[in-house]
Amino acid sequence: MKLRPMADNVLLKQCEAEETTSSGIILASTNKEKPAIYEVVAAGEGTKDVTMTIKVGDKVVVGKFAGSEIKLDGEDYKFVKQDDILAVVLD
Repeated sequence: MKLRPMADNVLLKQCEAEETTSSGIILASTNKEKPAIYEVVAAGEGTKDVTMTIKVGDKVVVGKFAGSEIKLDGEDYKFVKQDDILAVVLD
């Protein structure tokens, strides 16, 4: 199933958490916290008041409690407004 967000909504998929720390310590799965970095899967076209600056493929930082979580075809996704996105990750 595919979704097309409306207006200034953005559909995000959570990026995978790091398995090891920067010092090389392997993390157990129970100690991992969900990362706040998501990949943009789909974005709406915006509204006459909101111009969309986010595009598919961008990696973004979102607040911990922002948006609505949904499960689609066994995958977890999050719907947020463009205003809920705190930053774009630049590699």
